[in-house]
Amino acid sequence: MKEVSHGLETFLQQVINGLSLGSVYALIAVGYSLVYSVLLFSNFAHGGFLVVGGYACYAALKVLGANIWVASAMSLVGAGIVAVVTERLAYKPIRERTNVTLYLLIASMGMSIVIENLFVIFVGGRFRALPPVIPTSPVSLFGLATTSAFDLLSLVASVVFLGALQIFLLRTKWGLAIRAAAYDLRTAGLMGVNVNLLVSIVFFVAGALAAVGGIFLSVRYTLYPQLGGITIKAFVAAVIGGLGSLPGAVVGSIILGLAEMLTAGFISSQLRDLVVFSLLVVTLLVKPSGLFGKNVSEKV
Repeated sequence: MKEVSHGLETFLQQVINGLSLGSVYALIAVGYSLVYSVLLFSNFAHGGFLVVGGYACYAALKVLGANIWVASAMSLVGAGIVAVVTERLAYKPIRERTNVTLYLLIASMGMSIVIENLFVIFVGGRFRALPPVIPTSPVSLFGLATTSAFDLLSLVASVVFLGALQIFLLRTKWGLAIRAAAYDLRTAGLMGVNVNLLVSIVFFVAGALAAVGGIFLSVRYTLYPQLGGITIKAFVAAVIGGLGSLPGAVVGSIILGLAEMLTAGFISSQLRDLVVFSLLVVTLLVKPSGLFGKNVSEKV
């Protein structure tokens, strides 16, 4: 009986941990899908925006002595601005010259390397820990399981930001414009939408959401220039859910987070990545467009 009770407690703990990790993946995956839905290319520089957000929060806390709320706000704005500048410098000239999204994909890979190496050169490659501003103390859930306050906070924060994004997309004029552009960007432009401003808004939102993920991942794994590499799992989640589908990105992220944590808790932590990429392969074999994705004329 005790073994069954202990097994149930472990299962609940891993489920909560998986939901927490999956919700952070969702913040990043939604940024991937948001850009893809409008421009039809996978922005692999997205991990760089996450790193910018993490270092901006670290600098605000350590150098400026700001509290976590001010530091987080500076992190979101900083990552959003870097995302917009990246789009204007690297992607806009390509968009204006050609419709081939492969060139945008290649440019995004280059920008990812550029951002990472800028941090290595000017900040250094050593690992940094954020000050203990986010509580990590254990929390008992009605005596059924024990988890950390950090996991609960990251889950709640992710739900709040994803809910705010949904309200923005459904209730605002620019949200309507983004949804229209997701169907046909050129037609949206012909109907009077300022396409360049719309793309900048999309990148700002994606960068800000990546920054939120960067803050929580910096606390979970520490901060270093290559931290953005973890966004490959968020990209996998977006593919599983269906690139271009925001609900799909969230569902795919939750599936991935649960799969990782349940594998680590009941089989072996060394098999986490194997399970993640096995899910990607199965998805591409069975339903290449993802759970909620739609087939389009060109996918890169």
